[in-house]
Amino acid sequence: MSITRVSVIGASGRMGSEVCRAVDAADDLELVGCFDVDDDLGDLGGADVVVEFSVPDASATNVAHCLDQGVHVVVGTTGWSESKLAELGTRLEQHPEVGVLIAPNFAIGAVLMMAFAQKAAEFYESVEIIELHHPDKVDAPSGTAARTAELIGAARDRAGLAAVQDATTSDPDGARGARAHGIPVHSVRLRGLVAHQEVLFGQTGEMLTIRHDSFDRVSFMPGVLAAVRKVGDHPGLTVGLEHYLGIA
Repeated sequence: MSITRVSVIGASGRMGSEVCRAVDAADDLELVGCFDVDDDLGDLGGADVVVEFSVPDASATNVAHCLDQGVHVVVGTTGWSESKLAELGTRLEQHPEVGVLIAPNFAIGAVLMMAFAQKAAEFYESVEIIELHHPDKVDAPSGTAARTAELIGAARDRAGLAAVQDATTSDPDGARGARAHGIPVHSVRLRGLVAHQEVLFGQTGEMLTIRHDSFDRVSFMPGVLAAVRKVGDHPGLTVGLEHYLGIA
């Protein structure tokens, strides 16, 4: 059995520490490096794959360092804009053998939730997203909500649907939430929550709700470990774990 050497950037964080425990417990993986803010990444501990769970302001720099070392990267940090993804794609042209996965959510159920929502999108006039997280989360909307809105918006465009109807003309305090790819998104931050999202679809006389709940960060680990094992087989940039799981 071959052993994949893994390092974790953001190892002391909520997700990073859970990744370290999961890698340590896996027979086919070896944890060779744990890095945090201000650490010298150096040769990344000789890793074959790096799992990157840091903060949006640092993530692109961390990933660039991994590419320069020829190391595959699994990225769970959110905040990757279209421009940042384009820059990363350009940088990857200089490292065609390296694989990078950027995934907004590693819970298998969440990946399925997004896929189901994308499929349902073409059948409903109205759609809204509600995402709920703990109050220590620094960004809103969540990466999962933004990715879900992107998938739904693209599906609606392919189906030729008009913009989501909303007769609101006065909302000075933003009660109707934000718009992502034309889809209303509402962010809840509440102590006791981990990561939760529901997508509401409406049509005359009916509503469809698709919901996923992560009650513990351990729920993300099967997806993270699957990504670590598969990223080397997918050179270049991949956005979304669904492409590794055969869901897309």
